[in-house]
Amino acid sequence: HLSPSTCSLRCSFGTGDRLGIATPSHIRAFEGKNIFPVLAQQSVRENERTERSFQEVLDSAIWGCFEAGYRGKFGADADHVKRVEDLKEAVECGYTMFTVDPSDFIKTSADLLTSGEKNEIYEKIAERKELERLYLGKTYSIKGEKFYFDANSFRDTVITYFDALKHIVGCYFYLKENKKGDFDFEVSVDETSLPTLPLAHIFIVEELRRRGVDFQNLALRFSGQWQKGIDYIGDVEKLGGELSIHANIAKTFGGYKLSLHSGSDKFSVYPLFAEKTEGLFHIKTSGTSWVEAVKVIAEKNPSLYREIHKFALKNFEKDRLSYHVTTDLSRIPDVEKISDSELKNLLDKPDSRQLIHITYGSILSAKSDEGRYLFRDKIYATLFKHEKEHYDVVSSHIRRHLDLLKN
Repeated sequence: HLSPSTCSLRCSFGTGDRLGIATPSHIRAFEGKNIFPVLAQQSVRENERTERSFQEVLDSAIWGCFEAGYRGKFGADADHVKRVEDLKEAVECGYTMFTVDPSDFIKTSADLLTSGEKNEIYEKIAERKELERLYLGKTYSIKGEKFYFDANSFRDTVITYFDALKHIVGCYFYLKENKKGDFDFEVSVDETSLPTLPLAHIFIVEELRRRGVDFQNLALRFSGQWQKGIDYIGDVEKLGGELSIHANIAKTFGGYKLSLHSGSDKFSVYPLFAEKTEGLFHIKTSGTSWVEAVKVIAEKNPSLYREIHKFALKNFEKDRLSYHVTTDLSRIPDVEKISDSELKNLLDKPDSRQLIHITYGSILSAKSDEGRYLFRDKIYATLFKHEKEHYDVVSSHIRRHLDLLKN
């Protein structure tokens, strides 16, 4: 029971743990819930920024299970993997779920090209005639709605996703050849600037199935803003209609769940997502547990929090380049001008929350000229000293997410 398991089509929820000490609190949040916990989940980017490895992430989650006396099943997700080399590391560590991110191969810029430029790219795709035979002019009836590949929509879909699909297929068959036993495979096409169209969803599923890829989760790009660490920004009613279409496509094809990334604190859309997917969902959170831990530091060690906060402000512009956020630093009050008791309330406000959310790597890896960590050791010492408060705060926050997922 201290080894990760596969999840398959059960509704599931990932609780990324950037510090590697929150698993007992995550386990507590799942109590009484019929939701499969993915307790070991970090991306390659997170590991690089926190100076951790897939092995250390899994070891920390397993130790947390042991500490909590947890005997249930849990998953281990190597998240947002772009390279086969990183898959290799996760396979060797014993991970049971692999999320492949082909965003480097998705040509979202095709939307900005002229028709002639698109045709020029399309003509270079050797398999285009075979693809045209399979899809061009084909109509899909999905729960009363019809979706049709005409020449232009098909060309645009192919040039956008064709190279990404080849990459996904290559990653999948690497896993099939090298991973002993079953595994969950997630395809992530959410790291794009434009929402995934219904025809693109259909094409991705059809092509992956045709090429022999058995995937359990598919992460699409939905409309609106899915910024890190704060609630959804956008038209929830419009999103509901979009989710209905994509959920109907998934149900029609069957055999996979829709996955929601950047799920931290998206409270306004959780009930909708669970309802539209009818429980066929996976959701990922990560940074929110880190921010809640820092909230405990703000309360229990205010001087350390002020140091962290000021350091984060200096590094924010550099670190924000990896994310799409609308954080306005001018809305964050000067931490030297507010009382100790008010500090933790800062982290309930979107701008302060995002400040801490996305500068985690700089905070945790910063060292003095002598090579000593500036904050990392002090952060752990504070959280170990106030373990009960840390577990209570994180558990309560994750539970708030799970309580909204009626399935």
